Amino acid sequence: QVQLVESGGGLVQPGGSLRLSCAASGFTFSSYVMSWYRQAPGKERKLVAGISSDGSTNYADSMKGRFTISRDNVKSTVFLQMSSLKPEDTAVYYCKARHMYALGLSYWGQGTQVTVSS
Repeated sequence: QVQLVESGGGLVQPGGSLRLSCAASGFTFSSYVMSWYRQAPGKERKLVAGISSDGSTNYADSMKGRFTISRDNVKSTVFLQMSSLKPEDTAVYYCKARHMYALGLSYWGQGTQVTVSS
């Protein structure tokens, strides 16, 4: 069965760093574009960063220079390195898998909470 399991969230002080991980199983990982989204209370879920199988990346403007997405196709894992964290980064972070060509094939993880507070 398909699984996307996020981990690495928690409480961090402003200016601190966290690395999120998303372990994927149950599908051909290398055939999927992997993305991180986040959703704050009362807000819409929005794209944070995405990475294709060949390593091409894209970021939301507010994340550029602070967040880095990467993937390990051997271990079927995608990462989000987060630095210079701000209180407004507080949200549930979700991992998403989308097939490169079959747009109807997508999966979501359960999310991991990131709280930035002093």
